[in-house]
Amino acid sequence: MHSRRYEVRIAGRLSARARDAFVGMDVEPAPPETVIAGTVDDDDDLHRLFALIQSLGLHIVAVEQVAPEPRPLPRRPGGGATSAPVRRPAD
Repeated sequence: MHSRRYEVRIAGRLSARARDAFVGMDVEPAPPETVIAGTVDDDDDLHRLFALIQSLGLHIVAVEQVAPEPRPLPRRPGGGATSAPVRRPAD
């Protein structure tokens, strides 16, 4: 199974302790909610995330599977980002 990215909307703001519980995930306030976003590898990971949310006494408002974050382009030895070569149509 491929990794999937999810956004989980939680009612209210999270305390520092609650934010710190979501290691490796993005936690952003979006008043009146908080958005927890991250990649899960399988359904078990998703259920562990839900269990953590429940154990903290948080209320889920919405869950959405979203497009994965774009991967950054590799860096060239000189510093600039590389990109795919531009192909020009044949004359």
